[in-house]
Amino acid sequence: MGRGRLRIYLGAAPGVGKTYAMLAEAHRRLERGTDVVVAFVEDHGRRHTAARAGGLELVPRRELTHRGAVFTEMDLDAVLARRPQVALVDELAHTNVPGCRHEKRWQDVEELLAAGIDVISTVNIQHLESLGDVVEGITGVRQRETVPDEVVRRADQIELVDMSPQALRRRLAHGNVYAPEKIDAALANYFRPGNLTALRELALLWTADRVDEYLQNYRAEQGIQGVWQARERIVVGLTGGPEGATLIRRAARIAARGSGGELLAVHISRSDGLAGSGSGSSQALIEQRALVESLGGSYHAVLGDDPAAGLLEFARGVNATQIVLGTSRRPAWQYVYGPGVSGTVTRESGDIDVHIVTHEHAAKGRGRIPIRKVTDLGRTRTIAGWLIGVAGPPLLALLLVNIDGLGLTTDMLLFLSLTVCAALVGGLFPAIASALVASSALNYYFAPPIHTFTIDEPQNIMAVAIFTAVGIAVASVVDLAARRTHQAARSQTEAQTLSALAGTVLRGAPTGDGVLTALLEQVRETFQQEAAALLERPDPLGAWQPVATAGPRPPERPETADVEVPIGEHLALALRGRVLPGEDRRLLGAFAAQAAVLLERRRLAGEAAAARREAEGNRIRTALLAAVSHDLRTPLAGIKASVSSLRSADVEWDEEDEAELLAGIEAGADRLDHLINNLLDMSRLQTGTVTPLIQETDLDEVVPFALGGVPPGAVRLDVPESLPMIRADGGLLERSLANLIENAVKYSPVGVKVLVKAGALRSPDGPGRVELRIVDRGPGVPEDAKERIFAPFQRYGDAPRGAGVGLGLAVARGFVEAMDGTVTAEDTPGGGLTMVVTLPAAERVPEPGDGWEPVGPELPAAPA
Repeated sequence: MGRGRLRIYLGAAPGVGKTYAMLAEAHRRLERGTDVVVAFVEDHGRRHTAARAGGLELVPRRELTHRGAVFTEMDLDAVLARRPQVALVDELAHTNVPGCRHEKRWQDVEELLAAGIDVISTVNIQHLESLGDVVEGITGVRQRETVPDEVVRRADQIELVDMSPQALRRRLAHGNVYAPEKIDAALANYFRPGNLTALRELALLWTADRVDEYLQNYRAEQGIQGVWQARERIVVGLTGGPEGATLIRRAARIAARGSGGELLAVHISRSDGLAGSGSGSSQALIEQRALVESLGGSYHAVLGDDPAAGLLEFARGVNATQIVLGTSRRPAWQYVYGPGVSGTVTRESGDIDVHIVTHEHAAKGRGRIPIRKVTDLGRTRTIAGWLIGVAGPPLLALLLVNIDGLGLTTDMLLFLSLTVCAALVGGLFPAIASALVASSALNYYFAPPIHTFTIDEPQNIMAVAIFTAVGIAVASVVDLAARRTHQAARSQTEAQTLSALAGTVLRGAPTGDGVLTALLEQVRETFQQEAAALLERPDPLGAWQPVATAGPRPPERPETADVEVPIGEHLALALRGRVLPGEDRRLLGAFAAQAAVLLERRRLAGEAAAARREAEGNRIRTALLAAVSHDLRTPLAGIKASVSSLRSADVEWDEEDEAELLAGIEAGADRLDHLINNLLDMSRLQTGTVTPLIQETDLDEVVPFALGGVPPGAVRLDVPESLPMIRADGGLLERSLANLIENAVKYSPVGVKVLVKAGALRSPDGPGRVELRIVDRGPGVPEDAKERIFAPFQRYGDAPRGAGVGLGLAVARGFVEAMDGTVTAEDTPGGGLTMVVTLPAAERVPEPGDGWEPVGPELPAAPA
């Protein structure tokens, strides 16, 4: 039994017609004789969708009860037992009700596919997991139901159901998507033209990438090497030379001529670590990379010993249609070495068009043949190498003159050993000098006739010549090995440093000021600089300002620094201490880029925090408006009605009626006062203006005052007088406890008292804490709602609208946390809710038995 095939209808937003298209496909297959069933289709009350589902076999849904409500889900076992050829499963990203076998519907689909059943499903672009942050940034709504991208990418067919924003809004306005009472809110919020346009672009781009992936896989499977010009892909070859910016802008203009054009910049580096094509500046490459990315392109670094072959291989690998290269900067006489990269690429490009762009640096650079750089072994080793190479052969010759009878061959081997020693210590040039001096010494002292620079025997001439050649060759090999060792050590250090930087990015580095300073300190230590500074200016002509610094007397301007790394037009990394060699610039550029990323991340985090605060403020203002429009108006209406009745001249009120009306006025005023106090307290907490006056306080003196708002006899107190004093603000604590106790009394069954019991908690390394438990026998709160009930403007369950604005618990927790305390909710054993308040003790908690017992409150009896 093979695996089933998955077909997905992808949409940009709700209402574009995914489910309708899925049902239409089901009818087409049914007409062809395919066994099709509806495993789960959600029509959302849309009459056209419901009508389209007619004529299809429906597998009965499974009913589940969750939190007292009945929900229906796809009956996976029934579908598996039915074993149709094709099953329709709507809303792939849906989260199943607890009690189902799988948490997510896409997992149900995976089981159906594994059973050999073909599945047709639907999903919106905003439900793809990787796009959650992007969609939230566009719409301001976080999608809680998501499906992994890989699940959708593995689909055998993905069909985009597209609709223009204007057409979708017309469908919405005509009542074809939502109920009439939801249309205005939907059009004004999620279904704004800008939102729909951005979501549509996301869907089109994601689908285009998927199509491109299909094309690449097909070309690879079929072994197709030729270019298929499905879209314009412009590859620009960079050498790091000054002409790079001109080439990038020219390539960007070519890419912009057609819709969907793509710009890719590539730099070919030699695989042996030496400079690649053009031997350009690493700093210029950094700037050119930034330019490419600012123009919407991508930058690629590729290893290759042959720049032309590497460039063509890359271009064919990405299915490029055009290559942009610059006119060579080599002088005319250097073309005797070959046609160069431009000529080779033009000759071997095949069906890829090649643009050769002229520029002001053509034929004006690279006039010198590059000379290999000698390994820098340090001053001490270099001097020692020269001493061995120049002074060593004469001293060895004097020693061998006094030792007679060794023979010319032995003498040559000893001089060769000295040359190898000079190469190991000082490198190439001291070794070459040693070979030349040693050959002269051999000729003068040991090759007949001695004490002259002439040689009589031809074999001795050959021996000295071979010695000189072997000495130079051995010196070159030893020096090459030393250089490779030096390069390997340096590359390892660079790789470790870059790995640490990349790890910082992947882990998501913190965004505080200290992180930038720590990074600059790492730069200072890595490159042995005295000071480092990240400088910024508001515009190209503005003054530089330090964003972060490390070390004493950091540079204040790039011009005064010993090393400067520009990061765009407005940022620069400046170092003071010593001038760095060119080989350090690449690693320093990575540090500079990371510093810019951290700075941008810090600012984005600040903007996100400000946006969250603004959103929270908007939510608070909206809730306040709702509270004022209803909860505050209700007691005011009662007060006004009672006052109007008392002032009415048409009715004579007896004393009992007057007392009742006055009592109603007083109750309404008390209720209004309570609501306003909570609103003001919440406002103070939101604005951070709550400043508690912390002092030593007796808990048994505060708790009784907190009972003023509850009926007499509704609370049983168990607060020992022997409890340690606490550090708290008595007024804030009283308000907090009053809110918690009133909330407990409100939800407690009639006739069952709320228990308020206190005790102390010892601490081995401090004074300890005092704990107060407010225990009720009400309906309790589910585990996942225990934190949510402390959010502002939250009412739990079926609390009536007149019961308050839902600020009591939020104010209580805010005040207690301002006093370094905590408020948490726990289940009461046997049913109910226990609010646990802990506060710091002012003195060390004594051992149990000294007039108090540890916290372990006796619970009130459960209601019958």
